[in-house]
Amino acid sequence: MANTSFRAPSAGLLDAAATPLASSAAVALASAWELGWADPRRLHRHGRQARRLLDDARAQLAEGLGVRPDEVTFTPGGIAALRWAQEGLRYAARRRGQRLVASAVEHSAILTSGRHVAAMANDPLLHAEVGVDRLGRVELGAWEGAVAYQGTAFAALQSANGEVGTRQPLQAAREICQRHGIPLLVDATASLGRDPVPRDFDVLAGDARSWGGPPGLGILVVRTGVRWRRDAPPSELEHGRSDIEPVIPLALAAAAAWGDTSGSLPVESADARRLVDRIRAAAAAVPETEVAGDPDDRLPHIVTFSALLADGEALVTELDRRGYAVASGSACTSSTLEPSHVLAAMGVLTHGNVRITLPLAGVAPAREATVDGFCAVLPEAIAAVRSQLESR
Repeated sequence: MANTSFRAPSAGLLDAAATPLASSAAVALASAWELGWADPRRLHRHGRQARRLLDDARAQLAEGLGVRPDEVTFTPGGIAALRWAQEGLRYAARRRGQRLVASAVEHSAILTSGRHVAAMANDPLLHAEVGVDRLGRVELGAWEGAVAYQGTAFAALQSANGEVGTRQPLQAAREICQRHGIPLLVDATASLGRDPVPRDFDVLAGDARSWGGPPGLGILVVRTGVRWRRDAPPSELEHGRSDIEPVIPLALAAAAAWGDTSGSLPVESADARRLVDRIRAAAAAVPETEVAGDPDDRLPHIVTFSALLADGEALVTELDRRGYAVASGSACTSSTLEPSHVLAAMGVLTHGNVRITLPLAGVAPAREATVDGFCAVLPEAIAAVRSQLESR
């Protein structure tokens, strides 16, 4: 008998960029190992059952995303979806050019890939990073100039930033791309399940963890008619877009979590915004502290702030000592605590930063109490870190 028990994360969790597994997903994942173990390409009853389960999961996610099931490919995580998206768009456009246009605040999986291609070709023009304003929003005039440049293969723009929450002008950006015949890749790894589904894209990448699904599963959406092609032999898997067989229990768990999260999105978003507004106000009230990103047009569950004369790693440690799990550094390279390339591109304070990503209410029922407690100790924690640095 599968163990379907689920334990919510402990109080104090404020670092849920990859949110904990939703209870519905945990139950689906446990039971699916008993049902979805067979190869879905086999013709016997176990294979047919596995195929039905996989098709059902794909259909449920496709409906939620507003696309066709055959446009959805399962990948081994959100970063894999971003990499496959780029590789397929670049290879399909190889006769036209290899140039990538991306905002300067994109995920490192986008920026490092583009820089690598340019470096290997010894041609810096193959990678263009478009600047953003102090709120983190791409400059559309510069975007058009970059997209119009000869040899551009595709453009990449996030739906919203995973560090500061600022939403990007996808509709305007895609209209520019369409005028120049350039496909737009949208990174929705931070927004799916937390904000309305983007509609203005040609290719989209997502991560199941953002909506309470399991780790190790991403989604790649390639709209019908978009030129996308693998630089690999033909495959029977995932509509020819992958040679990696999807893990059916992960797909079922992702679909179950999507059903729960999407159904409660309006209420969840309003509540998360209310709590994040409380954190923004508490941080702004601390002397010499700057809150980054758009205060209004943003993801509801994310906030980043920076404290002058404080060290980000020390702040994370001090807040952890007081019972609060937060993050610092760049969201996509946070294990190294490198200064955030996002904050640097925005021209705001890069050191002494703290990033909050609220978990979903369904997996953290005590999050309001956590936010209240965090706001209460924040001034003391920043003062303690500043005092430690001054005494060195």
